[in-house]
Amino acid sequence: MSSPTKSKSDHPPQRGRTYDGTLRKERAAETRERIIAAGSELLHRESVRDWKKLTVRAVAEKAGVNERTVYRCFGNERGLRDALLQRNEKEAGIDLSDMQLGDIGKVTEKILGHVSQYPRDPRPPLVPTLLDAKRRQQEALIGAVDASAELWTQQDQLVAAAMLDVQWSVATYERLVENWQLDHEQAVRGITWVLGLIEQSIRNGHPPP
Repeated sequence: MSSPTKSKSDHPPQRGRTYDGTLRKERAAETRERIIAAGSELLHRESVRDWKKLTVRAVAEKAGVNERTVYRCFGNERGLRDALLQRNEKEAGIDLSDMQLGDIGKVTEKILGHVSQYPRDPRPPLVPTLLDAKRRQQEALIGAVDASAELWTQQDQLVAAAMLDVQWSVATYERLVENWQLDHEQAVRGITWVLGLIEQSIRNGHPPP
């Protein structure tokens, strides 16, 4: 008489395989985290805008893994950099997904607080002619603010003058034209609009909060 056929449910569960799979996932997660930590440390050694040195090879060496492991975790160098940017934004508490108009100030504080942790790019020294022009522009702005905000503290006057300087700078104009694709008239209209808002605040006696 033949013995009854056992169903699949009669076999004991494959505990060893489940354990091995869980262990592999845990080790993979630990390796990925070590790579992210290594990349983040390398990032903080350079300017926030300089990602050229953040290569798969450099991160692999820092994390103590081979390059194939990095590629296996992130696919390619772009995937690695995207993951690092997401981690940095998360650590800084930056969330742009549902940002409202009233959130911009707080988000700005978080972004700039994060940026302040990085070294600044060394700027090439200005030639004496441009250095003198910069000094004269700053003195003119400070004088204009002081004439309309005599009761403000020197620190508030300096902040207001600096904000005016940011608006009329060539860098601001170039950012509007290149990054935002505004034409000349649109860029000038936006800049003078903000300048007018700052001027109105000064005339109304509203210093930077």
